[in-house]
Amino acid sequence: MSKVLLVGVDCSKCSNRALQYAADRAEVSKVQLIVTHVIDWSPFSFNTPQENEERHKRREAELDRAHKEIIDPIVSELREKSIFARGVIRHGHPAETLSGVAEEFGATNIIIGKTGSSKIKTQLFGSVANTLVQISKVPVTIVP
Repeated sequence: MSKVLLVGVDCSKCSNRALQYAADRAEVSKVQLIVTHVIDWSPFSFNTPQENEERHKRREAELDRAHKEIIDPIVSELREKSIFARGVIRHGHPAETLSGVAEEFGATNIIIGKTGSSKIKTQLFGSVANTLVQISKVPVTIVP
């Protein structure tokens, strides 16, 4: 079984530290690194068919933008360092989605930052890190 590391990124300082930690581990171990960005998106929305069509277009535009502005530059930089990296962007609940992506790609470890980009949301709803530790089927490394 080959080792695959997954790192969650959200453009926060803590996420950047997690990315560096994951990149260092991937480089030393010569393993694949899956760089994942999750766009928080609730499937629970009651819209008209027209609103759903517009929502789908917005969703696709968000995916394209996230690839161009977040994931593609990171993956390019990692590949320049000879790190086998792949970018993944998904919509969904961050912890659940990261866990699902880890399972999909056979990740043996998930690496995330302790604090993400939304401190207020964390205080209201709980942290991605706490939830991920509870639901993940693989070890989770939390970088301060």
